[in-house]
Amino acid sequence: MSQPTFIQGDLEEAARSGPLTEVRPLLEHLPPQEIALLIGQCSLDRQGLLFLVLPHKLAAEAFEYLSLEMQEELLASLAQDQVAMLLNEMSPDDRTTLLEGLPAVVTQRLLALLTPAEQTVAVKLLGYPEDSVGRLMTPDYVTVGPDWTVKDVLDHVREHGQDSETLNMLYVVNPQGVLLDDVRMRRFLLSNLERRVEDLMDGHFNALKTTDDPQTAVHLFRTTDMTALPVTNEGGVLVGIVTIDDLLDVSDAEATEDIHKIGGTAALEDPYMQTGFWPMIKKRSGWLVILFMGELLTATAMGFFEQEIARAVVLALFIPLIISSGGNAGSQATTLVIRALALGEVTSRDGWRILRRELFSGCVLGAILGGIGFLRITLWSHFFPIYGEHWFLIALTIGIALMGVVLWGVLVGSMLPLLLKRFGLDPAVSSAPFVATLVDVTGLIIYFTVAATILRGTLL
Repeated sequence: MSQPTFIQGDLEEAARSGPLTEVRPLLEHLPPQEIALLIGQCSLDRQGLLFLVLPHKLAAEAFEYLSLEMQEELLASLAQDQVAMLLNEMSPDDRTTLLEGLPAVVTQRLLALLTPAEQTVAVKLLGYPEDSVGRLMTPDYVTVGPDWTVKDVLDHVREHGQDSETLNMLYVVNPQGVLLDDVRMRRFLLSNLERRVEDLMDGHFNALKTTDDPQTAVHLFRTTDMTALPVTNEGGVLVGIVTIDDLLDVSDAEATEDIHKIGGTAALEDPYMQTGFWPMIKKRSGWLVILFMGELLTATAMGFFEQEIARAVVLALFIPLIISSGGNAGSQATTLVIRALALGEVTSRDGWRILRRELFSGCVLGAILGGIGFLRITLWSHFFPIYGEHWFLIALTIGIALMGVVLWGVLVGSMLPLLLKRFGLDPAVSSAPFVATLVDVTGLIIYFTVAATILRGTLL
């Protein structure tokens, strides 16, 4: 009997409410990520039933594509033997990611459901530092000896390669397990069967340490263009591999955290729609209060120049223009430097080079905005007499003040992340709103100092 053909909408409806005997053969022909997407649209009870009817390995593969929140909910709804099946079939690195995000009591209970072999692997991976490559690696890889022939290698891969995380690279180790080289699978496929592995080795390979942080791994992936990297202990013994898909998840999480901080809010642990109302308020209110207190200094600075404003009210017209230009320039600079630090393009030791670069950039950007401000007042004065007989001095004041404020904003925005990095703090804390607030206050001082110098004896 031929299998019925379903369009996407019908398949989604069948997954949500159709007979399980009819849904199973349809799901079995889908990739795991699509199965996870379909199951994620179902009710929690239905999710459990769908996982039960799937073959164990396929169910575990689909389970790995669910979000951590959905994985936790599903595990809580399943029977103990069903949970044990999923955990034992999961890849070690994905299982570690799940377990490390659970309360300690729950993690211990789930570890007890693993087979002795899987439990040993899980405990070993969880034993590495929290933010380390050791937590992300998998022990599922293929190793070969340098004295093997190509035929030996291919036979070994056929027998043991089905559980490997990837077969793009094979790892050459000595009898003590020390990593000697990594060789692409295509070289074995294209070589004479009697050729030895040592003849295919070049001795050039890149490896991570178990204690390396994820940022180091991301940088190495970018520079080597590899899809998997070996991980060794301090003695050079191969203990696992890290694949790029696991590092992409970490990279996305860190980028999200930095974006939250740059936007002036504490990083959210959960997705936006899953974060509660009061936790969201708590995350956002702290920085808003700090920035608000900073802006109060702006009012203090204006009060200090109260007499100048009273004598030349026209100066007050340009306060928003001045402080916003400096804040925008500072925000630009701090965002560029923070991202460059995150990508490993610069380090805190590049401070002088960055200072020199931003000094020239600030001068040019300030000249552009200052020139536009000067021309605007000059042209406006030919049609409207609102600036009076001293319009040229006012235009000069605005032009020079803009140059000074923009230059100052660029320097503060570029140097503050480096300063925080040098002291071991998170550069993203020097968020764009924080830099803008700081430049607002100092920008007013620059503005009125320039005005007092140029307009003394005329308007002031």
